Amino acid sequence: MPASRPPFRTRTRVLGAAAALPLLVGALASCGYGAGAADEKPERATGGGKLSTDKVKIGYFPNLTHATALVGVEKGLLERELGGAELVPSTFNAGPSEIEALNSGSIDIGFIGPSPSVNGYATSHGDSLRVISGSASGGVKLVVNPDRIKQPEDLKGKKIATPQLGNTQDVAFLHWISEQGWKVDPQSGEGDVSVVRTDNKITPDAYASGSLDGAWVPEPTASKLVADGAEVLLDEADLWPDRKFVITNIIVSQKFLKEHPDAVEAVLRGTVKTNKWINDNPDEAKASANEALKNLTGKPLPAGILDPAWESIEITDDPLAATLDSQAEHAVGAGLLEKPDLKGIYDLRPLNKVLGAEGAPPVDDAGLGVG
Repeated sequence: MPASRPPFRTRTRVLGAAAALPLLVGALASCGYGAGAADEKPERATGGGKLSTDKVKIGYFPNLTHATALVGVEKGLLERELGGAELVPSTFNAGPSEIEALNSGSIDIGFIGPSPSVNGYATSHGDSLRVISGSASGGVKLVVNPDRIKQPEDLKGKKIATPQLGNTQDVAFLHWISEQGWKVDPQSGEGDVSVVRTDNKITPDAYASGSLDGAWVPEPTASKLVADGAEVLLDEADLWPDRKFVITNIIVSQKFLKEHPDAVEAVLRGTVKTNKWINDNPDEAKASANEALKNLTGKPLPAGILDPAWESIEITDDPLAATLDSQAEHAVGAGLLEKPDLKGIYDLRPLNKVLGAEGAPPVDDAGLGVG
């Protein structure tokens, strides 16, 4: 539900998390880049032509892996492309609640992880959403108590946290466990390794109390744990070709895409320019993202957490579609997902039009695009 309005340049609604399963199809019914310097934005950006809508509602997480949205809103780079239309941001704590908001029309476009994207597409039989761009890659680590775990084999019999049953990191950890030859019940998390589903806000305290031996988590939670004495045992990027895998992509409701393609294209012009500015100005972008986090959560990240977390995340327009397909296969193998038909989950035509206008090469949908 909406929280009090934070001191943000653009009105932001903050929506609570739904503790729903984002990938379990058996329970799906209940489910669960160039711009120059980024100046201070005016009261209402007026660049570009007038759009077919006077308002665009976007959703994202107050999380560094959603840096495109954090920086794009904070610096006004997204609204600048909207031709005078209002940008209405909302923040979420979990994928299922954002998918629910997209389905209800509370938001039009969302920054979200691959698992809830797959879930939302599968549960609607391909009618709910499209993935229209990438946003971030990487930023996930297995961090452990070095007194208890010194090598991967030591995880057997230990308690390791993931953020949520069936979420992107939960699926990745269950897949990695199976590759070690260990058995874990995907529902209860009980087995050769105890998988403890713990909200990222709680995980550092649970680790500090000794009730967890480690965690497979995204940034900045991983770096928070390292600051508390944990050590990185594995960077998930090391498990993927070229160390790239989607952690955040951009989705749109099919209804909004059909009715307001000009607004979708305008938002994508903003995200492409934002991503380029982030990659061209990493230190300024890091500071901007942290300022956004302070405005949204009440306090910024300290440098000892912010710096390593930021270094592990790659900001990209490429949705890395083949890795989303692989992640869906991992969920099927873990017993969390019935095999979905993902053909049509991507519509990268608006993005590739924007990239072409910027002189950038097109990105690929791995054969999962609209016909």
